[in-house]
Parts: sequence; C-alpha cells; structure tokens
Amino acid sequence: MEQNREVMWKATIEELVDGFQEVKEGFTCIFCGKSFKKGRIYELDQTLFDAYGAVKHHREKDHGESVDYLLNLHSNVTGLSEVQQQILKLMSSGKGDKEIAAEVGIAQSTVRNHRFKLREKEKQAKIFLALMRSLEEKTSRSINETDCGVIEEIHSNATMVDDRYTITDQEREKTIKTYMTEEGAIKQYPSKEKKKIIILGEIMKNFVRGRDYSEAEVNKVLKRMYDDYPTLRRALIEYGFFDRSTDCKVYRVKE
Repeated sequence: MEQNREVMWKATIEELVDGFQEVKEGFTCIFCGKSFKKGRIYELDQTLFDAYGAVKHHREKDHGESVDYLLNLHSNVTGLSEVQQQILKLMSSGKGDKEIAAEVGIAQSTVRNHRFKLREKEKQAKIFLALMRSLEEKTSRSINETDCGVIEEIHSNATMVDDRYTITDQEREKTIKTYMTEEGAIKQYPSKEKKKIIILGEIMKNFVRGRDYSEAEVNKVLKRMYDDYPTLRRALIEYGFFDRSTDCKVYRVKE
C-alpha cells in the first residue's frame, strides 16, 4: 500500500490522467499497483489483450475513469473543498450549470464563480509545480528532505493532516524498533499520535489491497500481533487505513 502511494505521488500528470504508467517490464496501474508484463497476452472478460490493452481495460473496469477515481480521494489529497469536489463530480457526470446548481442547492452564478476559481487553481498549480521543480534543481534537495531524514508521504485517506504526519525515515525506524519485535509483534501500543500512525502503517503490510476481509479474518491477523486487537482494528478505521461496510461485516484496504 505504501509503495503504491509513492508511485502515485511521483507519477506525471499524463500518467495520472491515464491511470497507469509504463515501466521496463510492462505497465502498472497507478491506482492499485497491478502489473501487466510486456510480451504476454491476457484474457480479460473473454477478450485477449496485450499488456497495454490489459492495463487500460483493468483501469476502466476496476477503477473507472481516472477523473472519477481522483475525485473520490480525500479532500486533503485533492486540495478541493467539499462543494468544489461535488461540482466537479457533477461536471464529470455530464451535467450543466443549471442542473449542478439545483443539485448542490446554489445559484447558477455561484456555479460559474466556482468554475472561475477552479480555473485559477489550475493556473496556480502549474506555477507551484514549476516552482518546486526549480527549487529541487537549484538545491539538489526535495522539500520532504529534512536534517532528520525524509518525511514520509501522508496516507491518502488521512482526515487529520498535521505535524503528526510529518514522519521522517529515522523516526519511523526508531519507532518500529522501540514498539515492535523483529517478528512483527507489538511490544506496546504507543500513546503518541505520530508513533501510532507509524505502527498502524506497519500493521497494514499484513493485508492485501483489493480483497474483502471479514471482521473475524481481520481479528485473526491482529491477534497475532497484539492482545488488544479491537483497539488496533478501531484505529485502522479511524486513521483511514481500512474501509468498513455499514453493517461492519466487510473490511477493505483503502486505496
């Protein structure tokens, strides 16, 4: 999960629009990490595809259009307000200003105002990307490299983004050594938020993306790591690592 997030953050705009990227061996879905090797033929839905066609088919079937996948990311990742996200989703579904205004409950002039602001946001984003790239070229150091190490990427579903998420590689290594055994069991569940996030991230390495887990299956994995497994299970949901169905019967790794 963490590795795939890093791929997504480092992808080009064109790759994010496509939803996949070409690598030496073939093509990889940016959204879930599924790979298709060059030179192989894949049979998907009773149709044969080469690696390029297979990754496109996979993205369309499993994730839909890239815009819809990206619009379902948390606002802390997209930088959009709730209203802006709602308007873009309605635009993506093909609705015009009048229909959008009616569904959102705002005036058409307000919809047009949001369009203007979103266009300005796009221009600012281009300048910001150029600024950050120029800074890195000038200093040979990216913005997430500090004197204490590299700041880890924020979980894409985190809802409380603050300094608890500014985790360096050194902090992560030290926390894991302090709170976990070499076998992956938890010696003690930390009380500080930042350390909790580090430990929860390590726990998630035991779960597979795209698979449905029952609560009993989740408990079975967590029991091997810590006696108070209900605390871990609740925390994994609270911190956005797990999705849970409304009836609490199905758990899925959040993408």
